[in-house]
Amino acid sequence: MVNHAILKLPCYNEVLSMKNILDLHVQLAPRHYKGLILANPVMAAAGTVGYGVEYSKIVDIQKLGAIVCKGITLMPRSGNPQPRLMETASGLLNSVGLENIGIAALLEDKAPIWANWQVPVIVNVAGETIDEYIAVASKLEGIPGISGIELNISCPNISTNSMEFGANPRLAAKLTSAVKAVTSLPIIVKLSPNVTDIKEIALAVEEAGADALTLINTVKGMAIDIAKGKPCLGNTTGGLSGPAIKPIALYMVYEVAKVAHIPLIGCGGIACATDALEFIMAGASAIQVGTANLTNPHSSLVILEGIADFMKNKGITNLTELVGVAQDNS
Repeated sequence: MVNHAILKLPCYNEVLSMKNILDLHVQLAPRHYKGLILANPVMAAAGTVGYGVEYSKIVDIQKLGAIVCKGITLMPRSGNPQPRLMETASGLLNSVGLENIGIAALLEDKAPIWANWQVPVIVNVAGETIDEYIAVASKLEGIPGISGIELNISCPNISTNSMEFGANPRLAAKLTSAVKAVTSLPIIVKLSPNVTDIKEIALAVEEAGADALTLINTVKGMAIDIAKGKPCLGNTTGGLSGPAIKPIALYMVYEVAKVAHIPLIGCGGIACATDALEFIMAGASAIQVGTANLTNPHSSLVILEGIADFMKNKGITNLTELVGVAQDNS
């Protein structure tokens, strides 16, 4: 944590002397025997940069802290019916439905490319049953180019009772421990905001062995076409992302940071360095940029530069000094 001195601007010569000694490294899995060290806190969120390969054609992805590939399932999925996307006021509704190539194609076509990258790639894993999660995680074991797993417990349903994993602490913990048992990779669990008490879910998966938490996934919503008198999305409902959900995501990070003992990754409406710094000060060790990548593919790198500039201007040399400072000053 930082003291109140960070609010005092250093002199110009002090800023110059710090240019080459900023430490932006993040340890995302301090309790894991392998650890998961990122060069900086800026990650590309799942579903917004494809498998990273497409994104690498227009952005220098090696400068990012990590890339989370789009959600992958045991078998390929065609996704939900069109239309799948709709812009809203300060946000985006999506009902893509986890369209993906399946784990076999990912291992054959994408992982060999990732193995030549220096930026860590984290695979977002989804499924309809615990057995499917286990099957996918098992196939990722020992594959070069894969640095961790992000469990998407926010969308899939259990086949027997149709309850979301992410809405039930017991089921969320059961899934986390089951996957943890079949992989040596660090496990990040991505939490849903569509719950009564996100702190309860966070503590349950932490106790079950999660190495870090991503907060939050999209907020459930919909839109109606008044000319046609029907829902705008082919799947009726979708997930709301973008700046509209930032205050919700920020609040949930702030609340979970009070009780969690593992690193948090802030996600939801981050579009600029100020947004990212708010999440870090609320208690996040790293952040994910999602919808902003769709409007400006260079958003993540602009945000990273902004974080570094802020630290230089405030006389802060280590990113960890900023993590949770708003908790101390509240």
